Amino acid sequence: MKYYSIGEFAELIGKTQQTLRNWDKTGKLKPSFITEGGHRMYSQSQLNSILRINQKDKITVGYCRVSSNKQKDDLERQIQYVRDYMIAKGYQFRIITDIGSGINYNKKGLNELIDMITNAEVDKIVVLYKDRLVRFGFELIENLCKKYGTTIEIIDNTPKTDEQELVEDMIQIVTVFAAKLQGKRANKAQKIIRELKEND
Repeated sequence: MKYYSIGEFAELIGKTQQTLRNWDKTGKLKPSFITEGGHRMYSQSQLNSILRINQKDKITVGYCRVSSNKQKDDLERQIQYVRDYMIAKGYQFRIITDIGSGINYNKKGLNELIDMITNAEVDKIVVLYKDRLVRFGFELIENLCKKYGTTIEIIDNTPKTDEQELVEDMIQIVTVFAAKLQGKRANKAQKIIRELKEND
């Protein structure tokens, strides 16, 4: 069983260390054990209890996303790859899909996934690539997941060069803002996107 220090446990449940010390004194929540050095340690089962997590009720969610409707074929391939991977792993799962920019945080599928995480319904999230979840702010989603006992499993962790990351980020940003432009300005933005893709 996994154990957490008072600092780790406090962060995971959104309380202060002093609150946990007070709970210990009043008997509201005693540590699982105290080390020889006098450090309070808390168990995974205590965390599950506080967060009302029942691992048997939680499922694995495969999340698949592409940026535009023109990439629907890519989305189908992504879904098939993620599905095959989860079947091979023996996961009980469902798949959530989105079509939209990686820097748009108001997508239907992503919102559904976040609701499931905060309702303690998700054991793990499986994505093909890290940026399929979100383009920016991955660490924020990752921290949210940790608080609710959810892990993120990335199938393809092939590292990208700094240049590749920068170009992909710029394409995403310019694409989002280009969609809001009209006329000559929109044409210029599309030209920038084409040049970035060609240079990449």
